[in-house]
Amino acid sequence: MATYSLANERLRALEDIEREIGTILQSAVGNVILELSKEKANERLLDRQAAAFTSSVQHVEAELSAQIRYLTQVATGQPHEGSSYSSRKDCQMALKRVDYARLKLSELARTCEQVLET
Repeated sequence: MATYSLANERLRALEDIEREIGTILQSAVGNVILELSKEKANERLLDRQAAAFTSSVQHVEAELSAQIRYLTQVATGQPHEGSSYSSRKDCQMALKRVDYARLKLSELARTCEQVLET
């Protein structure tokens, strides 16, 4: 259950990053083109917009890097918070061993019954 909420949080974070990228592009393209279309562009305003754009891009880059680091940990099987893969795999293997032991015990029981009958 906790795995799903963690996955949903990760997806929401990626959606937020996507929205932020859209906002950055709209702001950069729209505002800069609007300012440059004027006869005399306000250079200080353009500098502030460029600084804001750079800051936003760095924030998006940091967030995407964090998401990529998380996905790298998940994909390589390293332990990390929220991962239940290792536990599930151990449980599945234990269940297979139990099934195998039951099969061998039933074969042994049949053999013993056959020996006792003769």
